[in-house]
Amino acid sequence: MQEQTKRILSIILFIGSAVAIGLVLYTVFFAEEKTDKTPGAITPTEEQTGGALVPSKEGTLGGVGIPATTEGGLLPQASAIAVGGLTLTTALTTGPVQNTTLSANGKGINFYNNEDGRFYSIDKDGNIVKLSSQTFPDVKTVAWNGSSEKAVLTFPDDSKIVYDFQNQTQVTLPKHWDDVNFSPTSNQLIAKSLALDPNNRWLVVSSDNGSNVVPIEALGNNANKVDISWSPNDQVIAFADTASLTGGETTSSFDSKIIYPVGKNQENFKGLLVEGFGFKPSWSPSGKTILYSVYSDYSQGKPLLWLVDGTSSTMGDHRRSMGLNTWVDKCTWSTDTTVYCAVPQNLPENAGLQPTLYADLPDVLYKIDLANNLTTAIAIPATDTTMKNLSVSKDESALYYTDAVTGQLQLIKLK
Repeated sequence: MQEQTKRILSIILFIGSAVAIGLVLYTVFFAEEKTDKTPGAITPTEEQTGGALVPSKEGTLGGVGIPATTEGGLLPQASAIAVGGLTLTTALTTGPVQNTTLSANGKGINFYNNEDGRFYSIDKDGNIVKLSSQTFPDVKTVAWNGSSEKAVLTFPDDSKIVYDFQNQTQVTLPKHWDDVNFSPTSNQLIAKSLALDPNNRWLVVSSDNGSNVVPIEALGNNANKVDISWSPNDQVIAFADTASLTGGETTSSFDSKIIYPVGKNQENFKGLLVEGFGFKPSWSPSGKTILYSVYSDYSQGKPLLWLVDGTSSTMGDHRRSMGLNTWVDKCTWSTDTTVYCAVPQNLPENAGLQPTLYADLPDVLYKIDLANNLTTAIAIPATDTTMKNLSVSKDESALYYTDAVTGQLQLIKLK
């Protein structure tokens, strides 16, 4: 009996050894190499691992590149909050929206839906509310006031109305008014009054219902050289790319020019020396500084952000580059010292000449901290996205933007 047990154990041991040896041989010669299948992980491209922005020169803010890869050659999984790496984005609408602006409470966003001709408000939790029961078919442009309670609506036939969403009322504006916008205090309008006769074309200011019209500057044939941009400190109402409007001196340099601030009361402000072309301004909330973008040979034809003083006594002083290649309309101020900008990846040379050709390049979200002189890449959308119409909530917890390709309203959590 004892001998029989020994034989059985020997047979079992032999079979077990054979199975173990077989498994080892299979693993060495036949098993496929396993790869990392972590959900959300992606293999970095050459641009993702080495495509950092060129650091700015001395005295400017430096660019920040794509984060380094983790062990194994994979980028980290997307974060729910913008902390510098891959970041999740949330679609707040299923279809395209237009003409977005921060809502009156500073927490949500207002928008126009061209499909049904209605205006809506949506909070960061996704709750949607109609701003009016009235429909506005085929609105072409919308200019909101500072509290997002009124808007100038322009239609395809150039007819215009001011609609009050709070009181559900409207007034009609002259059809020959162009580029109509609200003052920072929202109680006035500014417009280019473009009569058929060039001698009767003016930059005008009126009450918010279009009454009490006051001519400020004669435009003549220079209307297309004037950008309406009313400063928050109520001193400047526009910028002119011509000396003939304000009587200022000209500059003869090929790659630089003087941009002339137009005063509300015809003040003669010092001009802004701008090194480049395509000047577009954005005022800080207090009106003390101006962020703008221009392009030139020194930036390889790419748009470059600059910052300059904007008060009446310091106009044009302390001009400095921000070191970011993007257009100013892809930026938004959060506070007087904080700016958020969408910066296109791999922007080619001479992109500043024809921005529409590169309107679908994926963006990285940057934060400019002027108080500490820092520029930081805070979010790389996990899914390639092109941002426009950026807005930051009042508590700086959320950044809203429109996807330039799909038109959807999107959200990035900042904290």
